[in-house]
Amino acid sequence: MLKKVIALMLVAVMALSLAACGGGDGGKTNPSPDSGNTQTSPDAGTKKDPVTLSVWIMPNSDTADQDLLDVLKPFTDANPHITVQPTVVDWGAALTKITAAATSGEAPDLTQLGSTWTAAIGSMGALVDLSTEIDKSVFVPSTLQSATIKGKSEMYGMPWFTETRALFYRKDAAEKAGVNPETDFADWDKYKAALKKLNGIEIDGQKLAALGMPGKNDWNVVHNFSWWVYGAGGDFVSEDSLKATFSSDAALKGIKFYSELAVEGLMDMPSLEKNTGDIESGFKSGAYATSFLGPWNIANMRKEKDKGESDMIDKTGVTMVPAGPEGRFAFLGGSNISMFNSSKNKEAAFELLKYLATKECQVAYSKVTGMLPTVQAAYEDPYYESDALMKVFKDQLAYAKHYQSIPAWASAENYFQQGLSKIWDNAMGIEGAYSYDKTVQIVKDVEGQINKLLEENKIQ
Repeated sequence: MLKKVIALMLVAVMALSLAACGGGDGGKTNPSPDSGNTQTSPDAGTKKDPVTLSVWIMPNSDTADQDLLDVLKPFTDANPHITVQPTVVDWGAALTKITAAATSGEAPDLTQLGSTWTAAIGSMGALVDLSTEIDKSVFVPSTLQSATIKGKSEMYGMPWFTETRALFYRKDAAEKAGVNPETDFADWDKYKAALKKLNGIEIDGQKLAALGMPGKNDWNVVHNFSWWVYGAGGDFVSEDSLKATFSSDAALKGIKFYSELAVEGLMDMPSLEKNTGDIESGFKSGAYATSFLGPWNIANMRKEKDKGESDMIDKTGVTMVPAGPEGRFAFLGGSNISMFNSSKNKEAAFELLKYLATKECQVAYSKVTGMLPTVQAAYEDPYYESDALMKVFKDQLAYAKHYQSIPAWASAENYFQQGLSKIWDNAMGIEGAYSYDKTVQIVKDVEGQINKLLEENKIQ
C-alpha cells in the first residue's frame, strides 16, 4: 500500500525544490580512496560484448551531457565495450519522470536522484539495494544518510556529489562599511548588526542592498530557511518521523529571525519575488553586499573573469553561515546515483558506479559542476585547500545537516515550500501589514498538512 501511495503522490507533485536541490547482482563496488587506479581495465584475453548504459542526469553544468562524458573518458577508454549514454532531464520534470519510470519498469540503467527524493523512490521497490556493494567508509559520513530510508539498512543510491550554502560577501563593501568578515559574520546578532552597516552602502555609484535572497517563487525556499530553523534548535519533523515540528518555539524563532530581516529593511524586498538564478546574477552584478549561495558560483565567476566579462570574483569573499543560538548549522543537499532493478546491464553499471566514486573522477566532476565531492579522499586534492573560497565549503560540511530520509519527505517538502512562500508574502505586506501572528498561523496550517501526510506514510 505504501508503494502505491508514494507513487500517486509523486506523480501528482512537480519537483519544486532543487534537491538541494542529489539490491541486485553485479560486481562489488568498493571504491578506493587513492585515485583513478581503481577503474576497470578491459580483459586482454576476452572480447566483451558491447554494452550501452543509459544514464539520466539533471543539468548539473552548462553542457551536462558532454561534461559527464568528458569526465568519464578515462573509464570509457579503459572499457571500450561500454558506451555511456546520458540523457539530461530538467529538474522541474525529473521527479515525475523518474517516478513514472519506477512504476512502469521502462527505466534507464542509472539515474541521478536529488538527495531528498531517494527515500521516496527507494520505497517503491524499483531500485537496487547497494548496501553490500559499496564501501561506505570512503564517503563523507553526512552524505550517506540521504541514500537510505531512515531505520532501514538498504541503500538505494550512492552519494555522487553534495553541496551546502555559504555566506558570500563583497569585500569592498565590507571594508567601506567598517565590517570585519572574520568576526562580524560569526553569529546571528553580529551578522544582523553588520547588515545594518552594509545596508545602502555605495560602491562605484551603486547602492547595495545588505542581503539579497530569493523568496516565494524559488525552488530553494525550504533550503534557505533550513539553517535558521536548525540554528535556533528547531527541526521540520520529529526525531521519530511521526509528526511535524514546524511550529515548535525553536523552529518559529528561526523562521521569525530570518523572515523579519526583510520586514526590518535589511533584505532586498524585490529579490523576494525572484528565484535563485536571479539572485546569483544580482550578486555578480553588484546588487547585494551579502547573499547565501552555493559553491558553483565560484566556478562561474572565475569563468566570467577568464572571458573578460567580470572581475567580481576578485571582490568576493566567502565565509560560513553565522552560528545560531544553538550552534552553527548548514543546509546539506546534493545528489545520489541509483540503479534500477529493471537494468539489464548491472555488471557494467556497477563498474561505472565504482569509477564515479574514485578520487580522480570526484575531483574532476567537482571542478566541472562546482559541486562538492562525496568521497573523503577527494578533499586531499590541493584544489580544496589552496583555494580559500572552496575551502570554506569543505570546512562547512562539518556543520551541514540533511533533512530526514523518509519516503514522505519529497511530497512534504512541497507543503513546506507553499507555507514558506506565504510567509514571504506576509513579510512583504502583500495581504496587509506584516503580522508575526499570521506567520504562526501559516506554520500551523502547514503542520496540519504534513502530519496527515506522515500518518499516511509511516515507515513500516
